[in-house]
Parts: sequence; structure tokens; C-alpha cells
Amino acid sequence: MLKVGVLGAGHLGKIHLRLLQQSKKYELVGFFDPNLENAKKVAEEFGYKMFNSVEQLIAAVEVVNIVTPTLSHFDCAKKAIESDCHIFIEKPITNTVLEAEAIRTLASQNHIKGQVGHVERFNPAFTAVKDKINNPMFIETHRLAEFNPRGTDVPVVLDLMIHDIDIILSVVDSKVKNLHASGVSVISDTPDIANARIEFENGCVANLTASRISMKNMRKTRFFQKDAYISVNFLSKESEIVRMNDVPENPDEFAMILQNAEGVKKQIYFDKPKVLENNAILDELESFAEAIETDKVPVVSLGAGTEALRVAQMIIDCF
Repeated sequence: MLKVGVLGAGHLGKIHLRLLQQSKKYELVGFFDPNLENAKKVAEEFGYKMFNSVEQLIAAVEVVNIVTPTLSHFDCAKKAIESDCHIFIEKPITNTVLEAEAIRTLASQNHIKGQVGHVERFNPAFTAVKDKINNPMFIETHRLAEFNPRGTDVPVVLDLMIHDIDIILSVVDSKVKNLHASGVSVISDTPDIANARIEFENGCVANLTASRISMKNMRKTRFFQKDAYISVNFLSKESEIVRMNDVPENPDEFAMILQNAEGVKKQIYFDKPKVLENNAILDELESFAEAIETDKVPVVSLGAGTEALRVAQMIIDCF
């Protein structure tokens, strides 16, 4: 078991603490939170060991789980890496792309593994179909949320849209060619609703919409590729694949058949893959433990987290 400590005991930090304590791959050593009142409350309520400083916690563990505000990610990660600790760091990886690149370089130089908390990679609706997504040429995402004051210190792009940016970059094997975006601040000092159009060198186009002032919640992505349409509902954890294949010689009388202007006929097949229940946060934490133990590249590497932040910053720069 890997000795792990958590930096940050806020809303998400407490979830990480609970899951790490349950995990059979980690030994939870304790946590540090700079808010002494909150730290004492968490320690008393849940029985986790409270450390008095970042340095003390890092010195006692092999893996540091960074669930602090984004502004402190760089300093926490740097201290952990320099103490030979592997790092799991919540998204976005850091506050700036330069910081992310510095952390990525430092980790590489010190032979340290790092994973970024882009949890939607472990959403069972996505994992059920990700192997079926093959060279998509148009992608549309909607990530809408009801207003919540938590998280409004950063633009909606870094709060919500970055999840979809990471998913898109994980399935599109091409570099960004052009990017257009707009954002509007409605209730916060930073944009609350944003739309971006990303054009890739291979011709793929992704259209992303994110809002944190919606009347309802929605987290849905649709992938369009040759002879197939794949829908992933990250919120309800459902997926659907609609395929078009050549019509067989003797089609079923109830078969749905389309014919284009050239006379080519295609039969439509509907498939709803089985989606297995899981705890995505626990899965991402344990997948990182496996990457450390087997010396493999983590599912969401520091490089992947850096690229997601880079594209997010390009979108923000358009506003």
C-alpha cells in the first residue's frame, strides 16, 4: 500500500480523504489544511490525522494528493516533487500554463509520476464507449449547471468546460488549428457562460458550451464519425451508439434503412452499451496507484493536464 496524504480538506478534499481511507491501494496517513478551524473540525469528526504544515505531511508520505485552491497547486506540487513524492493534483493542473510546464519538467527530471484529476475520463458512460470513438470529425458538448457560489473565483472555462476539453483532446489525435470563443459574465466577475469552437488540423471541429447559470443540469457530449454517432450522457451515465452499415441481402422487415442521393443504402443499428456503476473519483485515485506500482503512464498524465489547460487558456484569451 502506498502512503498518501491530502493537502486541502474542503468539499472535494473530504471526499478524497474518505475514499483514500476506504481504498485497498493506499494507506491514508493524514491531511493538512491551512484553515485551522476547519482542519480541527475534520480531524475531530472523521478521525484523520491532522498535520501542522505542508512540509510535515509531505515528509510522511509517498504520494501527495493536492486538493487545494488552484492558485496553490504549483507550490504544493513543487514541494512534493522535490521531496520525491508522486502527485495527484486536482484540475486544472495549475493556475498558468507556464506553471504546468514547469511542474511537468520537474516531475520528469525527478522520475516522479503525476496524474491530474480530470474525473470524467473515469465516468462509466464514457469508458463504456471510448474504444468505439474512432476519428470523430464533429463533436458537440453541453455542460450546464445551476448556479453555485463555489468555483466562481475562476471563469466557467476552468470550472466546467475544461472537463470537456480534456475528453476531446483524449479522442482527437490532432493539433489545434484555429479557435474562436465568446464568454459572458452574468452574475460573477468572470464569465459564467461560454462557447468555443475548436478546429483541428485533421479537419475535426468541436463545439463546446458551458454555463453555471442554467435552470437545469446537463453534461452531454456527442461524437460524429464515419458511419456512426455516439452519445455520452455524463450526468445520467448513459451511452448510445447509432451505427450505419451496408444493408444485408435480406434485411429484417422492421429494419431502418436510409438511402442517399447516389442510391447507396445503409441500415441503422442502435446499441446501448452496458454501463457499469462505479465511483469515478475512487477509480481515478486507484488507477494512479496502479500506474505507480507498474511504472506506467497515468491515464491523465501531467502532459494531458497541461494541454487541457493550454486550450482552456486559449479560449479565455478570446474573451
